Amino acid sequence: MARGEHHRIHAHDRVQRTRLRVAQEAARLMSEHGIRDFHRAKRKAAERLGVLDEQALPRNHEIEQALREHQRLFQADSQPHLLRERREAAVEAMRFLQRFEPRLVGAVLEGTADTHSAVCLHVFSDDPEAVGIYLREHGVPFETQTRRLRMTRDEQVEYPVMLFAADNLPFDITVLPHNALRQAPLDRVDEKPMRRASLASVEIMLAEEGAEDDEFERKLAAVIK
Repeated sequence: MARGEHHRIHAHDRVQRTRLRVAQEAARLMSEHGIRDFHRAKRKAAERLGVLDEQALPRNHEIEQALREHQRLFQADSQPHLLRERREAAVEAMRFLQRFEPRLVGAVLEGTADTHSAVCLHVFSDDPEAVGIYLREHGVPFETQTRRLRMTRDEQVEYPVMLFAADNLPFDITVLPHNALRQAPLDRVDEKPMRRASLASVEIMLAEEGAEDDEFERKLAAVIK
C-alpha cells in the first residue's frame, strides 16, 4: 500500500473515531442533562472534547443512534418504563384532543423518551385559537410559545405551541393548519418528513408492547420453575 493511501485511511479512521466520541458525549448530555436539541448537544460535546474539525462532528442520526445505545447500556431498568408511561399519557391526551386529529411525534413515538421528555403532539385547526379555547373550557392552564418548523428544505414556518402539565408529565402541543395533515414537517434528525402516529396507531403500539411483556413474563416464569 502506498504511503499516501495509508495516510488517507489512517486519517479517515481517526475522523470516524472522533465522530463516534462526539456522538457518544452528545448522547450522554442529552440523556443526563435534558438537552433536546441535537445541534446544541453536538456543539457542547465537541467543546468538551476539544474537537474543532467540522468533518469530525457527527450527523443527527449518529447522535440518535448513540442515544439509543446509551439508554440500552445505562438506563435499561428505567427508560422503558418512562417511555411506556408517556405513551399511555399520549393516548389519554389524544382522546381528549380527538376533535383536532392529534398525531404523536418526537421521542415518545421514536422510543427515545426519558425523564426529560415531554409528550409532543401535533394538532390541526385552521383557527389556532380554537385549541386554546378548548383547553380553557376544560380547565387546563397552559403557556403559549411559537416554534419554527421546516416544511421544505428552503421554507420554515412559525406555529403556535401550547405547553401544559398533566399527572406530573409535560405536554407540548403544536397547532398546525389542516393542510399540514397531508404534509408533515421535516424531521430534525434526517430532514425527511416527520414520523407521526394517530391515536389508533399508538393504541396498537401499546397493545403490542403489552403482549411482548406478557410473553417475556411467561418465559421468565418457565425458567424460574
